[in-house]
Amino acid sequence: MATVIRLKRGGRSHKPYYRIVVMDSRSRSRGPELDNLGIYHPASRPEPVSQVDAHKALDWLRKGAQVSDTAKGVLSKLGVMKHFAEGTSPEQTVVQIKGGVVEDKGYNAPPPPSEKPKAKLAEADAEVEAE
Repeated sequence: MATVIRLKRGGRSHKPYYRIVVMDSRSRSRGPELDNLGIYHPASRPEPVSQVDAHKALDWLRKGAQVSDTAKGVLSKLGVMKHFAEGTSPEQTVVQIKGGVVEDKGYNAPPPPSEKPKAKLAEADAEVEAE
């Protein structure tokens, strides 16, 4: 059976969360899953959350499961792909990252106005008057 590790979407509009699952590559994306490896919740506040069972993920990778591009990005940030490439096993069973996965694209207040431009104008006027 050809297996693939991919993200399975859940949640409502504009508030997605994803489950990292192992599926048969020939099944539809909303079809049955073979195993649930973890979650990726990019819209959670105050910080995005990624959580993966590293031992399960490494077991499926060693069995030959292919990884989708987006799932590979999440697993890379959690360090699972590094362990797979090196052939090592992590000490922790569940690897979790809060924040750092996606940047906050909310409203950022503008910086307060500075007084430096007025001081420079006063200095320039003083130089003109001195000449």
